[in-house]
Amino acid sequence: MSGFGGNHMKIAVIGANGKEGSLIVKEAKERGLDVTSIVRNSKKSPTDKYLVRDVYSLQAEDVKDFDVLVDALGFFGPNVKEYVPATKHLIEILNGSATRLLVVGGAGSLYLDSNHTKQLYQQDDFPEAVKPLSEEMGKSLDELRQSSINWTFISPAASFDAKGERTGKYVLAGEELTFDKDGKCEISYADFAIAMVDEIINAKHQKERISVRW
Repeated sequence: MSGFGGNHMKIAVIGANGKEGSLIVKEAKERGLDVTSIVRNSKKSPTDKYLVRDVYSLQAEDVKDFDVLVDALGFFGPNVKEYVPATKHLIEILNGSATRLLVVGGAGSLYLDSNHTKQLYQQDDFPEAVKPLSEEMGKSLDELRQSSINWTFISPAASFDAKGERTGKYVLAGEELTFDKDGKCEISYADFAIAMVDEIINAKHQKERISVRW
């Protein structure tokens, strides 16, 4: 490991050209981290350093030199079934390595009770269209929990706003859905990126799922 001294950290971001991935790249670069984008098309790389791979063609050899690998992949519609196999593949190539895996998770898998028996996506009024996505992301989290790699899964707030402002503030919470004093559970993509880069640098929540909101 090259230590946690800001500039020395080498990170790679899968899905670096996506809405959240590109903001994580920007935030990490602004803080002096050494960032490599993992993209399927070199023209879409937001950084000078890049690897052209899809998640399944990534090999242990490709990622062994990074301190942190960020999984910012988004699968939608019929492709939501890719979350579990993609996660399994990343676990496989990181097995036995010191590289940490940080995952942009979903809010649907957050728990509604302290006993952790009911998840948000299991609520009756949870939008049907999002249910399969939340279920698959929840299963991916289960795969990480059962693995021996060093992972952190960060769930956003229930309302995750791509166009929301960058306030520079966020509240860190745990496995349960939490709300602000006005009963809201929101975060912007930009502030989520700050929380992600803070965890990359500080490594305070290894092998844990955490959540962020305003």
